[in-house]
Amino acid sequence: MSKTVDLNADMGESFGPWNMGDDQALLDVVSSANIACGFHAGDPDVMARTMGLARDNGVGIGAHPGFPDLQGFGRRRMHVPHETLANLVRYQLGAARGMAAALGTEVRHLKLHGALSNMACTDYDMARACYQAALEVDPDIIVMVLAATAMEEVVRDLGCNWCGEIFADRAYNDDGTLVDRSQPGAVIHDPELAGPRMLQMVTEGAIITESGKRIPTAIDTICLHGDTPTAVSLARAVRASLTEGGVDVRRFDGRTG
Repeated sequence: MSKTVDLNADMGESFGPWNMGDDQALLDVVSSANIACGFHAGDPDVMARTMGLARDNGVGIGAHPGFPDLQGFGRRRMHVPHETLANLVRYQLGAARGMAAALGTEVRHLKLHGALSNMACTDYDMARACYQAALEVDPDIIVMVLAATAMEEVVRDLGCNWCGEIFADRAYNDDGTLVDRSQPGAVIHDPELAGPRMLQMVTEGAIITESGKRIPTAIDTICLHGDTPTAVSLARAVRASLTEGGVDVRRFDGRTG
């Protein structure tokens, strides 16, 4: 049986007349889209437009909630009570679900954004507060987690639908977390490096860290950040490498346990 993997991208991050990334081009390549919900990026018009494009391209739609931080693009850490975190997730997921319904489509999955995700991947209680809140809104939603982190522990304990994610454009520490963006080499821009690297990880079923360490894990989806300047080239290179390597790119179904 051939291997399959999903290819996702963060998008819908423009705001008013200000444009971020080439969402339309990415939607020709990816199989899932994580669409900003207006707190770290995006606005109602951008959300509607991006969801409509995803729907028309047969791309799975996901809600991408983040901290309320437009100026920092949701990449600055905030320390807030867990109930506030839960309400942030409920609010943003609710907006995404409402917009999707109005467009005749649905939100399949949820993925935390930026600093919220980076904090939750090392904080079990924080991740649990966010994911329980999402499941209260939609018990069937697929929760996208950073593979081999505290996030995965949470979804396994909750028994919900989930999928494990790795990153095509980010380097990894030996504990499975992402190398901080402030560090040299943390963000991968070269398509010729990203494609073969992703094929190797999917084939081996393991995250490969900067030191060469292998972390065996569930790999259901590969992410590219839409705001990376070479995002479209990276997406095409990753998809081409996977296809040439015999890996079928398609939307994930989610797993439990």
